[in-house]
Amino acid sequence: MLGLAGLGLAGCGTRARGQQPGMVAPAGDGLGELARARGITFGSAVQAELLGRDPLYAAAVTTEAQLLVPEWEAKWEALQPREGEFDFGPLGGVASFAQAQRKQLRGHALVWHKAMPDWLPPALAEGPARARAVLAAHIDAVLGATQPVIRDWDVVNEVLANPPGSRFTEQTPARGVFRDSPWLRALGPEYIELALRLARQRDPTLRLTINDYGLEGDTPWAEQKRQAMLALVRALLAARCPVDAVGLQAHLQLDEPFRPEPLAGFIQSLRSLGIAVLITELDVREGARLPPGLEARDAAVAAYVQQVVGTALAAGCRTVLTWGLSDRDSWLVQDPDVARRDGQQHRGHPLDAEFRRKAMWQALALSFAGA
Repeated sequence: MLGLAGLGLAGCGTRARGQQPGMVAPAGDGLGELARARGITFGSAVQAELLGRDPLYAAAVTTEAQLLVPEWEAKWEALQPREGEFDFGPLGGVASFAQAQRKQLRGHALVWHKAMPDWLPPALAEGPARARAVLAAHIDAVLGATQPVIRDWDVVNEVLANPPGSRFTEQTPARGVFRDSPWLRALGPEYIELALRLARQRDPTLRLTINDYGLEGDTPWAEQKRQAMLALVRALLAARCPVDAVGLQAHLQLDEPFRPEPLAGFIQSLRSLGIAVLITELDVREGARLPPGLEARDAAVAAYVQQVVGTALAAGCRTVLTWGLSDRDSWLVQDPDVARRDGQQHRGHPLDAEFRRKAMWQALALSFAGA
């Protein structure tokens, strides 16, 4: 087992606790402290490279977030770029920062159809026995190394297909309700159960999470996906398969209708099954038509966020993570599939490109206060 040394944490106790030299944090309690006062955990996805070189970025994370999740550093491509050769260096950078700043850390993601190294899809295509062996070896090595510092993992990520007619950019190939992925082709839907059982076997006290998107809106396809997730969870529980939580990615779109009742009912149904619910990747894509002026745009984003997050908290969600804190470093700006094409940039995070708190920050603070 690689343990703390394998994650680059050895000797971290000698590092300064609190802000690093040169950091300038926003004034006042951060969202993490405001949330914790209400029994809620707030956090954000982070990038090891920016934590290491950008004092403003590191200061914002230190001030605002209590729970950190690596954006890329814990995905298969990062951890096992070549079969049997594991690289925990980048993840160790996030883990070292988390330990020095007394933050919690969660993992994302053990099994996904993206961020796969070049060798993995051909290996899965060799047949079920090879696919099972590859999956078992990865989960065994990764959970063995991260057990001291990560107590919650997105074990399987985005296993459900987008229903026909959905507005998501990615039109998902499907086999029934499941995404047609290399994992599904290699092992059938049983790969989900297999991954969860392997994770529980390797780490009996780990929280095992199924993470997916498109579950929040008031649309027919969101409802179809909610029902598919409920059916999946019920089937896993009926098979006595370990599963502890469902992650709602909450990559929100302002053009998508929202009504509290469907989301609240979905969360309450999961909670009645003994399943925890997390918001794991919150951000907002603005609509096709922008209101005039940044103030109006930010107000629209904030109002939508307060509705969704407030609904989730009232229904029993107790963890909220944004997919980044600042508009500057967002995938909404950097990924051409979701970036705006009109020369504007999405303003879908709590902090702007200069790390100033925006109306979305206030909306989250109000949501926590009202929980």
